[in-house]
Amino acid sequence: MLDPVDMDIADSDFLNNQLDNGDSSDSDIDNYCMSFTCKNRLFGRQKPLHVVLGAGVSADIILWRNKQISAYIFMGATLTWLLFERTGYNLVVFVCHASLLSLTALFLWSNLGSFIYVSPPEIPETILPQHLFMRTAISLTATYNQALRSFRHVVFGTDIRDFLSVALVLWVLSVVGHLCSFLSFLYIVFVILMIVPALYDNLEDSVDSFAEKALIAINKQYAVLDEKVIQKLKKSVISSKNRKQQ
Repeated sequence: MLDPVDMDIADSDFLNNQLDNGDSSDSDIDNYCMSFTCKNRLFGRQKPLHVVLGAGVSADIILWRNKQISAYIFMGATLTWLLFERTGYNLVVFVCHASLLSLTALFLWSNLGSFIYVSPPEIPETILPQHLFMRTAISLTATYNQALRSFRHVVFGTDIRDFLSVALVLWVLSVVGHLCSFLSFLYIVFVILMIVPALYDNLEDSVDSFAEKALIAINKQYAVLDEKVIQKLKKSVISSKNRKQQ
């Protein structure tokens, strides 16, 4: 008889095979997700991590299901970071040098090819579809509007927990931005994106159990803080407003 960990691995492999083979249906994923919700998952997640990430090529790359492509992308990003950050090579200089080299090579090839009996290069005409830019613009607009709504909710809301969470995130980002450049920050985010989900996918049960215990402890500490500090601050603010109105 399989233990719960082996059953999770077997179910995950079954879902991945169904998705890879193109034989999966909505009912198959729904049935799997219904059996998955019997456990407490991180952030209240109701679906497997592979499904949450889209259950496609991007999810396979992030979770290292296709190790060859994931390794190539990781090495390419690392070489790019080393080129621009550690060697001091500027992005604008790199683009200009690469364009100049390509332009010179193609110009010489097209003009001197007849002397060495080589046909000139054939550069296909590429036209980007308009709907691609329209979808990108719509997506960016929706993201911007959502960010504004979240900002208004935090600023004009009464839940101090949201305010403290946003303030903590902004403070951490400011510390990281002070310690490294923007390119290094992007590379750190990329490394975290390529490592943390894969580790969590392999250690899912242990991480969820630890996170649940940690969340219970944090909620207890927040309840104490709310009782001793936050509620007193709210009462003092309300009393001061009432005095001004009188």
